[in-house]
Amino acid sequence: MRYRTRKMSTTAALVVLPLAALTACVGGGGGADPATGGDTDDETLTIWHYENDDSAMGQAWAEAIEIFEAEHPDVTVDVEKQTFEQIQKNAKIVLTGDDVPDVMEYNKGNATAGQLASQGLLTPLTDVAEEKGWADKLPGSLQTTARYDESGLMGSGEWYGVPNYGEFVGVYYNKDMFAEHGLEVPTTLEELEQVLAAFEKEGITPLAEAGAEYPLGQLWYELVLANSERGFVDQYQLFEGDVDFHGPEMTAATEKLDEWIKAGYVANDSAALTAEDMGVSFINGTYPMMVSGSWWFGRLVAEMEDDWGQFNFPGNQLHAGSSGNVWVVPTNADSKSLAAEFIDITLRPEVQEVFAQTGGLPVAGDASTIEDERTKELTENFQAILDADGLAYYPDWPVPGYYDVVVSQLQSLVNQSKSPSEVLDGLESAYVDGKADLLGS
Repeated sequence: MRYRTRKMSTTAALVVLPLAALTACVGGGGGADPATGGDTDDETLTIWHYENDDSAMGQAWAEAIEIFEAEHPDVTVDVEKQTFEQIQKNAKIVLTGDDVPDVMEYNKGNATAGQLASQGLLTPLTDVAEEKGWADKLPGSLQTTARYDESGLMGSGEWYGVPNYGEFVGVYYNKDMFAEHGLEVPTTLEELEQVLAAFEKEGITPLAEAGAEYPLGQLWYELVLANSERGFVDQYQLFEGDVDFHGPEMTAATEKLDEWIKAGYVANDSAALTAEDMGVSFINGTYPMMVSGSWWFGRLVAEMEDDWGQFNFPGNQLHAGSSGNVWVVPTNADSKSLAAEFIDITLRPEVQEVFAQTGGLPVAGDASTIEDERTKELTENFQAILDADGLAYYPDWPVPGYYDVVVSQLQSLVNQSKSPSEVLDGLESAYVDGKADLLGS
């Protein structure tokens, strides 16, 4: 490999930049205004990302860089490795200056990529997305995190980011424990409840859970989605109408979770447990099931001794999950055409196959090429969700600060200090206030 990799020292002058979107052309020739980037440098492509070299993303992007270099022998690829925290904390400051990357990994969502887009710090990619057919390669629920309106709200407006891998929430299960008790993988919510009851009858708490962090909220959200259609998700996540927090979707889910807690399907001490506590307890065989994300897959492969597998939340057409982080092109980048070509390469079959083979989740891949059975199972389950356009994002996404609200309200449900209706009141109040702040109303 010829490209250079170095750690980035994040320093930049504080430059005052208008918050109106800056116009820049992707794909034109030379002569662009240096103040707003463009194609003034056709000899270097600078990439920022924060993935480990041995991760699925790191390996796939290394393949993309090799392809890029083969097709652009006169271009030097300069990879500057940073941390997630560096980019999150410093992006707005750094991107106002001249020393910016041509393409950068960034977190998706209203408060991250959307905020940078609304402040004019990212290049609109709509024209190049149409030219290169990205919209045809990415299902609608993946495109949601790629597009932002003038207020920085995801789901509509210009393309500002491009995802090339995904993530989702499903059910991990201990095959040995299922076999020991003569249980099969459930395919409906009713069958899942029968499995939960069977384990509880044997004195086994069936679900590894964590109420002090994100996992319990994702279980609750899967139950919300069990009673929902896409229109509800658009109301809740994209503000396309008002959400009825005491309507059938959220009421049924919150009452069902309350039933499970009372029935002993969720441990009564889980309100104080972290995601790490949950994962370790599943890995060591204390619990037969864990509802959580694809990001646990590599850890289970490395550490779990019991035989295990993964299935999608039974009966659901919609699932918690989204694209992974997105590639963005800063407004002040000076090699925008090269950046667009690199992004396009990351969506090619040969790069997507690296994601598939290394336990990542390709957005345009072919699971039939995967030899490892667990990796193939995970990828096929994700592909089934994509085929149904079933990604429904995460319960804490709609408004800033909502993560803490979801955690605290559901802890109250585990502790039985609030009724389902009171929990919904708490969720509604914070949501309505946060939505009003975002929309300026």
